[in-house]
Amino acid sequence: MTSLVLTITETLRYRGALGQWSWVLHRVTGLGVVLFLTLHVIDTSWALFYPDLYVKAIAVYQTPLFTIGEFILVACVVYHALNGLRIAIIDFKPVWWKHQQRAAYYVLLGTVIILIPTFILMFSHVLKFYNDPASQVLPVGEVLLEQVRFIVGIGAAIIAAIIFSGIAGLIAPERSKTEKKAGIKPQGSRIERFWWSFMRASGILILPLVFGHLAMMHVIQGVFDITVADFLVVGVPTVADPNDTLLWDGINDSGTAVEFVGERWNFLLGGVAVWKLYDAALLALVVTHGFNGLRLVLTDYTGFSPLLKRASVYLCVMAAVVLLMVGIGALIWSIDQTFVQMAQVAMENLHP
Repeated sequence: MTSLVLTITETLRYRGALGQWSWVLHRVTGLGVVLFLTLHVIDTSWALFYPDLYVKAIAVYQTPLFTIGEFILVACVVYHALNGLRIAIIDFKPVWWKHQQRAAYYVLLGTVIILIPTFILMFSHVLKFYNDPASQVLPVGEVLLEQVRFIVGIGAAIIAAIIFSGIAGLIAPERSKTEKKAGIKPQGSRIERFWWSFMRASGILILPLVFGHLAMMHVIQGVFDITVADFLVVGVPTVADPNDTLLWDGINDSGTAVEFVGERWNFLLGGVAVWKLYDAALLALVVTHGFNGLRLVLTDYTGFSPLLKRASVYLCVMAAVVLLMVGIGALIWSIDQTFVQMAQVAMENLHP
């Protein structure tokens, strides 16, 4: 708790010192991205596991509240990515730290340059949707109610992590004072060096994947295009399945979000499901990078309590494992005509 209070007070005391604000913004934007990542992986998996819930989730994303959230999300991703690149480059060449303030200004400038055309294109999708008399939007109360399941899930995960931490504390107590006085280093120091390197390497590897995903799914075609019938998704695949009349033509014939995902994941290039491989790489890197970053933030602010510090680690590990299992499970399976038909029924019942 002392660390958290110190962070807030010192940030306010600096009153605009760029290095301090860059550090704070990097953490805040990272936390925002991790929160959305959790929701996004889970609800995208519903395209296979619960098509009716996925239809509802996309309808929620098409509401004004989440439209504003999407703009904030994109801003968070762009700033966090560019600032992460700045950190990685300067850490690689420590003598360049004398230029860190100038580099921080470049990050802000680069963020603005990228966001201006991005927001203009995104806003064009928003205007098109809300100017269409046929467009229907869920009421705010229903949108907020849909988030209860996520809040309950996160709360349950936090409680479970604290319980596991308490049990672990009883089984394996903290290092003795004798070990600490003797200067015996914990084995975790080697692991931390690995994660320090991983965060920088993965941050660079993630850049083309994340910016590619943003361009395809938020700029070129946005969340409002997902439910447009006869919308071209990814082009015509090389192999067709005659048993699926609503799939394998690269066109969202039904106008459902489920078929949109199915057309994308079923797309083959040389017999390879390229978008599944792309999303698998993005999933693995972003989940691991994001939740390790969350671990670092949480353990910074729970150092006063061994119980909470361990719980922070357990929470991040459990969340990362669950998201990877859910995401990989969805990617392994295939969306067929049955899922699309279920989504069509859900679409019809969405706005009675």
